[in-house]
Amino acid sequence: MGAGHAHRLYVAGDSPVHRLAPQCKLVAVLAFVLLVVATPRERIWAFGAYALLLGAVAVGARVPLGLVLRRIVIEVPFVAFAFLMPFVANGDKVAVLGLRLSESGLWGAWNILAKGTLGVIASILLAATTEPRVLLLGIERLRMPQLITQIATFMLRYGDVVTAEFARMRVARASRGFEPRDLRDAGVLAKSVGALFLRSYERGERVHLAMVSRGYDGRMPVLHDVGASAAQWSLAAALPLAAAAVTLAAWMAA
Repeated sequence: MGAGHAHRLYVAGDSPVHRLAPQCKLVAVLAFVLLVVATPRERIWAFGAYALLLGAVAVGARVPLGLVLRRIVIEVPFVAFAFLMPFVANGDKVAVLGLRLSESGLWGAWNILAKGTLGVIASILLAATTEPRVLLLGIERLRMPQLITQIATFMLRYGDVVTAEFARMRVARASRGFEPRDLRDAGVLAKSVGALFLRSYERGERVHLAMVSRGYDGRMPVLHDVGASAAQWSLAAALPLAAAAVTLAAWMAA
């Protein structure tokens, strides 16, 4: 796959986590999330242990805590849903700060918040330490169908291009005095979206013809290898193995 500019989610660095092969990190994160999901929700201490493990990874990767906290805002819709559960769920009621809340709803909200937050943080650390184009190479190494990885690659590369094109169209509308105020302006916006689609389609045709003229045969050239050594797999396994120990202890204490 061709080289590309650094993605805004990626935090450049030279830590041991950054140097790990992408397929190692993908398998490690997936195993960690599955272990977190498999943990009984009543074992609150286990989720604290998982958080410490992710904290150790963040320190090893030199990813700032503030960056993680800013990006974790993406889970706000799920947090809002979790906060509603104690009010709408059925079952026995308990008094909390003068409110009668569902006990099963409280446990359900905690389950969503704890497991969802840990999964989001793990994903944030993965994105912060792995360039997206390299991550796609890792997915391909894990035998993902190449057609899917190529589609994802083009989406990644040209998503920013289409966004920039839309921004230029918005500036052009504003320079001509157009400012959307109400539903009566929806027609102009709809025409803009249609024009953006046509421009994107035509650009895609030109890019495809340019690639074919340069020898594209359905497979993107790989500019660098992302092979993983046994040492890298061993290092990546540290997180899921530690999480597995926590999960086992949680189930044994059940």
